[in-house]
Amino acid sequence: MTKTKRKKIDKVLFAIVLAAGESKRFGSTKQLAKFNDQALVTNVVRLSESACNERSILVTGHDWQKVIHECQPLKGFFVLNSNFRAGIATSICAGIESIPAVADAALILLADQPLITVEHLNKLKSAWLACPNAIVTTSYANTAGPPTIFPRSYFSRLAALEGDRGAKEVINNPNNRVELINFEKGAVDIDRLEDLDSL
Repeated sequence: MTKTKRKKIDKVLFAIVLAAGESKRFGSTKQLAKFNDQALVTNVVRLSESACNERSILVTGHDWQKVIHECQPLKGFFVLNSNFRAGIATSICAGIESIPAVADAALILLADQPLITVEHLNKLKSAWLACPNAIVTTSYANTAGPPTIFPRSYFSRLAALEGDRGAKEVINNPNNRVELINFEKGAVDIDRLEDLDSL
């Protein structure tokens, strides 16, 4: 009697980098601001490409042509959210609606978290692979937020989000299984020029 080997099916994770905002409080296009000689958006795109085997989607809006130019060469692809002024939920929706059918989950990241590391993203990914039906999110400063991995079963809920509250209502829903990976530097995001200057 011969044994047949079961073919291993690798899970597919796509990154969605949200970089469409107008960044009014920053005073200029925040995504293009430099930190350690690299644009904020470029840093997060490169991290996402590394963690997700070059499967990444860059969601653009404000100053999109300059943002795309800054991120070249893109290993993944970009989408243009022409409705970005209606809030971050529109960018989440644009990314989710563009994600290929082969994706088992989406890693959602913000372009303005300069201290995120590929090591942390890999920890999120490992936790998701161990528990593929759970939301795996980053915990910091007594809260939870991006970067966050959402299994495909949550895509319809993400696509239905509205306004500027992001995906926290999905993460904080007590009916959803959520795994927390602590990373205190995730609390650092850039809203104003002073935030960047203080790093």
